[in-house]
Amino acid sequence: MEKHPEMDSGEKRLNELGYKQELRREMTLFKTLAISFSTMTLFSGITPLFGSSLQYAGPASLVWGWVVVCFFTSFVGVAMSEICSSFPTTGSLYFWAAHLAGAKWGPFASWCCAWFETIGLVAGIGTQAYAGTEVLQSIILLCTGTNKGGGYFAPKWLFVCIYIAMTLIWAVLNTFALEVIAFIDIISLWWQMIGGVVIVILLPLVALTTKPASYVFSHFEMASSTGITSKPYAVMLSLLVSQYSLYGYDAAAHLTEETKGADKNGPIAILSSLGIISVFGWAYILALTFSIQDLSYLYDPSNETAGAFVPAQILYDAFHGRYHNSAGAIILLVMIWGSFFFGGLSITTSAARVVYALSRDGGVPYSSIWRKIHPKHKVPANAVWLCAAICILLGLPILKLDVVFTAITSICTIGWVGGYAVPIFARMVMAEENFKPGPFYLGRASRPVCFIAFVWICYTCAVFLLPTYLPVKWDTFNYAPAALGVVLGLIMLWWVVDARKWFKGPVRNIESQNGKV
Repeated sequence: MEKHPEMDSGEKRLNELGYKQELRREMTLFKTLAISFSTMTLFSGITPLFGSSLQYAGPASLVWGWVVVCFFTSFVGVAMSEICSSFPTTGSLYFWAAHLAGAKWGPFASWCCAWFETIGLVAGIGTQAYAGTEVLQSIILLCTGTNKGGGYFAPKWLFVCIYIAMTLIWAVLNTFALEVIAFIDIISLWWQMIGGVVIVILLPLVALTTKPASYVFSHFEMASSTGITSKPYAVMLSLLVSQYSLYGYDAAAHLTEETKGADKNGPIAILSSLGIISVFGWAYILALTFSIQDLSYLYDPSNETAGAFVPAQILYDAFHGRYHNSAGAIILLVMIWGSFFFGGLSITTSAARVVYALSRDGGVPYSSIWRKIHPKHKVPANAVWLCAAICILLGLPILKLDVVFTAITSICTIGWVGGYAVPIFARMVMAEENFKPGPFYLGRASRPVCFIAFVWICYTCAVFLLPTYLPVKWDTFNYAPAALGVVLGLIMLWWVVDARKWFKGPVRNIESQNGKV
């Protein structure tokens, strides 16, 4: 193979691994960071689960829980950055798992990882669409006169229609060129940074009264409505908002084949987005908590936002209390809705890349359809529409059930962070001499870091399978364990019966040089 003097360092490493450059390598570090930050989304992780997490154990548990979760999540980010530096390929986690697990276990590791990640990302589109619709429901209600003033509260059928419409818009935008997505994601980065600063500073200033620091940092209160009487159990559930919010930093790794100098810029983007979201997220939680006027009133079905969305009621109380109208609350809710819109767009981008990478290696039924690249735009358009279709199906139970968001959130988080666990575990147990480090290398610290990261991921997955209300009834049942059990059971059955005979993991598309890669 001829040496090319201007070959990008990431492309060179890609060729060494046995893959030729097919996707355009146009992403700079800033654009990659924008997509990574956009997928994590400042508002869209915290906002939908803030109310329920506050209800379990009060403000102190929620506020300090974020700090604890950030600490342990940093181990996962560092472990993944080391691997990303060594393997700058699209479909990242799945490819990492195959190579780190070795020839014997590689196909099974990549199979598990790819399906975990696909489940997590497709459900992730659903979480953004559901929560974005929830914010829109509150905006419509406040614009038409509040719940007390005869405002319009969108019924379930309209809720589902908005959910489907948001999913379709993301699919259409993802069918166009990657530069369009990268441009929108840079808008998203500034939208969330500026919006975050505005809300964090403005909300406590506008609120007529703010809670004292002793209340925010040390008050513990369990609501009887959850049916939970065990304090440790209530604290565990109050951490769910933080665990759900602090993932998605692998989005930079999905785009490494399209990023300049990905072996260096991939890890920088992962760790930078994790650091930014940790600081901003805590500030956002503090702003909301300090601005609470009356904790019990937030959950009252007869309040101005119908008790449906706690952050909307906090915003309404602050602005209406001072200015006697809801215009300020509506503007800030539009900022928050924008965050869901941009987040869903980014997650659709990531989901399509993973389905494309798995299809390229024959791991999805009818792979030949889903691995097709759009001839003009050079994006996996068929994979985008497959993800959108599955996401819409996930949302249909909204018409009959009240716990759909809990279940989609649990499926999303377990799938997403479960996908992280496979390559991290493989890196932890592999022989050190078999690992070819990139520019970001942990050395001796690698095993302890991977061990802490792996244990934390296992704990996170376990907590998301627990009942969130007691006693367990049909209308409060977290059906994530049943749904995941069925899907993962079928995937594993397919592996045992058929796929293990032919699925080899990532399929190289250039010949290896000197007999080894």
